[in-house]
Amino acid sequence: MQDKDLLTAWKSQLRKGAAELAVLAYLGRREAYGLEILNALSRGSSFEVSEGSIYPLLKRLEKAGKIESRWVEAEDGGSRRKYYKLSADGERLLGLMTSEWHGFQRDLSNMVDGGQ
Repeated sequence: MQDKDLLTAWKSQLRKGAAELAVLAYLGRREAYGLEILNALSRGSSFEVSEGSIYPLLKRLEKAGKIESRWVEAEDGGSRRKYYKLSADGERLLGLMTSEWHGFQRDLSNMVDGGQ
């Protein structure tokens, strides 16, 4: 396998692993609908989440009780939107994941940058 292919595969796995934390973190700041979450995660960053992966992730988090949803009618008479927000369990999970992320980030940075 070529370096470019290995890098592409590694970046894909890195994004998949971080997507759940990114979604929970975004919903920790505000209630939002799926496309809004997708756009926010992609805007101004290299963090790419596809439509094909965001909705299954939201469904899985909702089924696990980490997020809650509600349908909202569009003010202009358009389509309804499903808004998501963190549940109490989701807030606890976000706190645990954030703490774990900061430790992981620190440890990996030390390894990559030559620290101890």
